[in-house]
Amino acid sequence: QVQLVESGGGLVQAGASLRLSCLASGRSFSSYSMGWFRQAPGKEREFVIGMSASGGRTSSADSVKGRFTISRDNAKNTVYLQMNSLKPEDTAVYYCAATRVGSGSYLPTRPVSYAYWGQGTQVSVSS
Repeated sequence: QVQLVESGGGLVQAGASLRLSCLASGRSFSSYSMGWFRQAPGKEREFVIGMSASGGRTSSADSVKGRFTISRDNAKNTVYLQMNSLKPEDTAVYYCAATRVGSGSYLPTRPVSYAYWGQGTQVSVSS
C-alpha cells in the first residue's frame, strides 16, 4: 500500500505559477504510475497529467498542454506538478493518485484505474 499527501496549493493570480508536491509513503514508489487529477465544484474529477512508473511515458489533458508538467523523484518518493500560466478555470482541488497495475509503461487516465489517493490540495486562481 501507499499513502499520498499533497502540498503546495494556494491562491494565485492568473498568469502565476505553482508547484504541487505529492509525497508517498510505503515501499516501491518507483513501481507506481502516478497521476494528478482535479475536481472543481459541481464537476466530475478529471485527469490532468500523469507519468508511468518507468518515467518514460507522460500524458496530459489538452487543457493543460504546454502549461503543466509532471516529474518524479523516486529517491524522495515524490511526484511534482508544475503549473505555469495559471488560468481561473484551473481552480479546483488537485489530487495525487497512484496505481501499480500493469507494466512500467502503464498510464491510465480514468480515476477508477487508480487505487490510492491523496486528500487533495486547493488551487484557486483569481482573474
